[in-house]
Order: sequence, then structure tokens, then C-alpha cells
Amino acid sequence: MTSTTTGLPDRYRPLDQLAPDEPTSTGVIRSWRARDRVLNRDVALRVHHPGGPAARAWITRALTAGGLATPALAMVYDAAEGTPDDSPAAYVVNEWIEGQTLAHRLEAGPLPEREARTVVRRLAEGVAEAHRVGLAVGGLTPEHVVLRSGGLVGLLAVPAAEGTVPGDIAALGALLELCLTGRRGDTPGAVPPVITQPDLAALVRRARSTEPGTALSSVAAMVALLGERVRTDQTGPLPTVRGDETESGWLRKLRDRRDAADAEGLTTGAPPAGARPAVTPPVPAPAHRGLVDDDDDRDDRDDRAAEDDRLDWGSAFHDGSDDDPVEDDLDTDGAGSSWRRRLVVVGLPLLALAMVIGVGWWFGTNVISAASSVEDPVGSTPTFSAPAESPAPSEEPPAAAPLQITAAEVFDPFGDGEPENDDDVPLSYDGDPATSWPTLNYRGSAEFGNLKPGVGVLYDLGSEQALSGVTIATDTPGAVVEVRTGDSADGDLESYPVAAGGELSGTDELTFDEAVTTRYVLVWVTGLVSGDEGFSADIAEVTPVAAG
Repeated sequence: MTSTTTGLPDRYRPLDQLAPDEPTSTGVIRSWRARDRVLNRDVALRVHHPGGPAARAWITRALTAGGLATPALAMVYDAAEGTPDDSPAAYVVNEWIEGQTLAHRLEAGPLPEREARTVVRRLAEGVAEAHRVGLAVGGLTPEHVVLRSGGLVGLLAVPAAEGTVPGDIAALGALLELCLTGRRGDTPGAVPPVITQPDLAALVRRARSTEPGTALSSVAAMVALLGERVRTDQTGPLPTVRGDETESGWLRKLRDRRDAADAEGLTTGAPPAGARPAVTPPVPAPAHRGLVDDDDDRDDRDDRAAEDDRLDWGSAFHDGSDDDPVEDDLDTDGAGSSWRRRLVVVGLPLLALAMVIGVGWWFGTNVISAASSVEDPVGSTPTFSAPAESPAPSEEPPAAAPLQITAAEVFDPFGDGEPENDDDVPLSYDGDPATSWPTLNYRGSAEFGNLKPGVGVLYDLGSEQALSGVTIATDTPGAVVEVRTGDSADGDLESYPVAAGGELSGTDELTFDEAVTTRYVLVWVTGLVSGDEGFSADIAEVTPVAAG
């Protein structure tokens, strides 16, 4: 059915208008935050008046965008051209992106250089993917750029009514300038803002240029250039950092520790890890020697140092007599070989004696004392010994050892294709309970807003292992999970039978009824916890426990 109010299907109920009406060459576009009554979720709804042939080019662009899968661009859920008789309006339904718009963030001031690089680069990665399929995105304004949770960036209103590839490149350059300075230099009559980073200033100029040879060739080139950072300590350029290594995961921690170690080394004078030690400069000659030729002076110093070394070694066995045979040997031409022979004759017997003393001490301490404690009666203790076949255990059995996780990925067979913080999965088994993999925030209920039965993380142990249970740590006590096991990485939910489950309280050991031999462990979250932004859960640390 079609609503007579908006000319849209009754499935979509407009809630709030997002922006003023947008005039285009073919009509007017109005943007709404709406509710999808069928899937019970919020969506971004854009309506084009009139529908029919006037909106055909826009709908075609939207259908092309529907084939993209990148977190930087809002997904296209639905699009229809409409007809004047059936539906007087064309519409495009986009994914609704929660977060803070870039325009609102910039009200507090410009972004730091690293954050500005990350925001624009991640947005440019999505635009480059659209250009790869022949779609110019358009609409690249700070009001449409949303800073998502987990450090991601998303663009609303994909695609705009009109757009060109050069226009996208220039718009990304303007966004970079705005992030760094808080101002745009392409406003007529405005004083151009100053970008203090030379490489970024050159990138903005190239993005705006239209001259062959100086203009930026593609958005992909911008992505590559934004990935290059230069150190300020003159130790050479850093390698290009990929998007999945910038804001999260164990690689980010490793890089931060390395930078801290380098900074400490520069402060204290200690060489950084892996650096070669500096060569100690030669000691200048004493002043009373006067000015002599450099080569002669160097030879004198070398001869004197060699002589000092020989005298120091010879004094090790000096007995104080005037005619010490050691000194006599060192003063002859065969001093080196004579000293080595003497060291072998004296040193080897001393070494052998030390070894004999050490072995004798160990034998007396461990063997003889142990025999004495068995043979000598103490007090009124009987002289007979207890049967050897039934000794009482003196210690608790050793605790089961944790197993190593080699890889993991989000398991979301009932999802709609939106990433579930996939980049944060390694944080759930990095050995640090302070980091975690969170679910998305859901509205309406703790059962994932009634959109799906659950979501989880599938862990790969590398090979089949015998497990007795799994220890799970979380920062959201009250979350409900199931621990499932299986032998394949690409099965459905039913192919992973439940081995244990329950409500998490912080750090919980979920023990299996009996040991299970498996390679894959699925931690399947079925119940979320209420928070400030909706319902969510997280997994801070997962540790499979070996059986036995």
C-alpha cells in the first residue's frame, strides 16, 4: 500500500526531517529519518519529487551503490523510481548510521593531524571503491560525514543526486583542509588557511588543481598519500599504515610501544631498540707530548695500549719478585704464545677442581641427605616403611593449561551485512582484558532489537584440541552467551552444537559436561545488556582450556 501523505509505501514511517530540501536539476530531494516497520529498524529515507523519468538517473546511481559493501558508505537497502499514477515520488532507503557528524565535531576545533588523516583516508577508501564500479558519490560535506563507534567513518545520503569523479577528489581535499584548520580555503573572498604540514598542504592543492600533471589522478592515490607519515625525529619515514592497523588491535599497541621506546631513547641518550651502538671516539694524546704527526701519534697510542694490556694480564699471577718469569715471558717476542700455554696449564686444573667440588657438593646435599632422612628413625617412628603402591597425594593436580588461538572472525549468519566491529575481534584474545570486541548497539530490546537471534565470534585453534571448557571475561556483566564447537569454519549455526552456556558475571569459566575434541570454538552472544546508547555486549578475553 502507498501512503497518501508522502507517496511512499506504508512500510516506511517518516520520523524527523534531517536537512533542508535539496534542489536538483530534476526536482527536489527531501531527507528523513524513518522507521522500517517490517524489520523494526531506523533508516535514512530520501524522497525525490517528482518520481518517474525525472528521478530515473538518480535511482540508477542508487542501484549501483547497492552493490557496494564498505563501512565508509551507507548501504542502500531499497530504491524505487515510482510512477505518477502509482507513487508520485521516487525514493532511496539508506542504512541509518549512529554517531557524531563531522560538522558537529569540528565545532570544538580542528582535528589533530593523525585523526584528520585517519578520517579522510577511511572516507576516501569507500569513495575509491565506488569509483572502481563507475559511481561518483557526491554529497561529501561535513554534515553528511558521521564519526562512527570504533573509529570508523560513514557517509550518509549515498549517492547524491549528482556527482563527478573530479568533484569527489576536490571535496575530499576540502574536507582534509577543514579537518586540519577548521576553515575551508575554497570559499570566495576568504583568506586561505595555513596548513603547517607540508605534505598535507601539497595534497590539498593537488586535489583542487585541474591542470594536467599537477592534479591528483584518483582517490586511490589520495588514500596512498594519506597513509604516508614522516617522523619529526629525522630517523626516516614510517611505513604506510593500513586502515585496519591504525586504531585498533595488537598492531596498534606494538607501534605505540615502539614509538615510546624511541622517544625514551632520544631523551636519555640510550640507543633505540635494534640500533647499533656508537663507536667510542679515540682518546686524545696527553698535552705534554706536544704536536706530533697524526699517524705517529696513533701508532704510539696503539703500542702503549697493547703494552698496558700485556702487563695487566701478566699481573694476574705476579708474585711480587723482581725477576718474575711471567714478565720475562711477556717481554720476549713469543709473549702471546707463552702466556696462552701458561693459562692452559694453570687454568684447566683449576676448572676441573671446581667441577669436582661442585659435583661432590650436589651429591652430598641431594643423595646422601635424602638417604639419611629415610634410614634414620625420628622419635618413636616405626622402622618399617609404608607400602609403595598406595602413597597419599601431597599436592593438588595441576591446573589445565590454556590453549592458543590462531585466528578469529565475526560469525553473523543472520545479519544484514553491516560489519559488527570486525576490526576489534583480535582484541578478544590478545591477552589484555582491558581491550575487548563489542557488538553494535541495538535499540528496543536485549534480544538484538528483535532483528536476529544473536551474533558471535568464531575462534580457530589451528588444529583439533581436547577442551574441557572456555574462560570468558567481559566488561558487560549480564550478557548471555553459548559456547559452541565444530570442525568447520564455514558451517551454519546448527553445525556448532552447544557445549556450555550461561550469563556472564565478569570472568567466568564455562566448563563442558565432558571433554570435546574440536578445532573451532564459537562464542555465541544471545542476550545483550542495557547501556547509555542502547543494548550491547562485549567479549574482553576468551581462553580455551585444555582437557586433562
